[in-house]
Amino acid sequence: MNSITDAIPHFHARRRLLSGMGAMAALAACGGGSVPHAAKVIDRQIGVAPGVSLHVRDWPSAGGDSDDVIVLLAGLGANAHAFDSLAPALARRHRVLAITRRGYGASGKPLPANDANDMTYAPATLVADLLAVLDALKVQRIILAGHSIAGNELTLFAGSHPRRVRGLVYLDTTFDYLASGGYEAPEPTPFDEPPPGPADLASVEASIAYARRINKHWWPALEANWRDALEVLPGGAVQPNTPPAIATAMDMAAHNFSPDYRRVRAPALVITVDPGTLRNLFPWLLQADPATRAAAQALLDFIRPLRLADGERLAAALPGSRHLVLRDGFHSDFFIEYENTVVDAIEAMRREGLQ
Repeated sequence: MNSITDAIPHFHARRRLLSGMGAMAALAACGGGSVPHAAKVIDRQIGVAPGVSLHVRDWPSAGGDSDDVIVLLAGLGANAHAFDSLAPALARRHRVLAITRRGYGASGKPLPANDANDMTYAPATLVADLLAVLDALKVQRIILAGHSIAGNELTLFAGSHPRRVRGLVYLDTTFDYLASGGYEAPEPTPFDEPPPGPADLASVEASIAYARRINKHWWPALEANWRDALEVLPGGAVQPNTPPAIATAMDMAAHNFSPDYRRVRAPALVITVDPGTLRNLFPWLLQADPATRAAAQALLDFIRPLRLADGERLAAALPGSRHLVLRDGFHSDFFIEYENTVVDAIEAMRREGLQ
């Protein structure tokens, strides 16, 4: 490693891998996660293509308005259970659909073709899947919210189907993944989380114990997300239930995509997270040697202004959008740690007038 700049793409690749395993956590310091919401949820399997169905978690609106719908799309590797706290909080006033995209959790997992032009996990295919879910459930217009790489799907869906979108919520996404460097295969860095050993994969509970050790906090919604990402093998050992070929195909397709914001007409809320401290970026390094901690701090100091500038660029590309910066948050779970703030911001956008 020659410089902090050299570490950036490798750091992003490793963090994508970590998020893909579902290793996320938070404490409900600002109103989410610690106390289960009472809203009931219906689990559905919706066919979207031959041999492919998606897992959809459907929370009816407590207010009884089934036409006021928010759709939640998780980040890379995560599934609908990542929103098990945020969704019922939003369901006090909206019907909420949390969707696990193909390739993950309880959704179908078609294998990609060994072809450079394969579209099995391309953003256009994911957008077609989303449209199929909405049509199957007879949902006409939505507020579409997406975390991290789901920003690609938000922009493409809103540009392709403008009459179906009332508003957009970008949850700590990136303006243009391709322009930011595109896909790079993970390479080791001094900042990597410790990988799970055989003992950590010996059972579901051992795997969860590993996840708790390397995360900032742990609580029920993310444990549900973690469990939904595991395959239990004969004898009780576990492995991710997303095959490596699918994980790589999704990662490559997401990070080699350049969105066209010029086609977006819906009002948008852009939320950017400033990690602030090492605990929000490298929680496993808090007990590392002083030299490693110093290098990690230098990387954090380098990344923070870049992330804030990226959020500003995204907001500028969406005229009339609101840009909200949340300080001292963890990318993977800020929408639970700061749940009340996120819900209030979405409700404010709704009150100010959606399409």
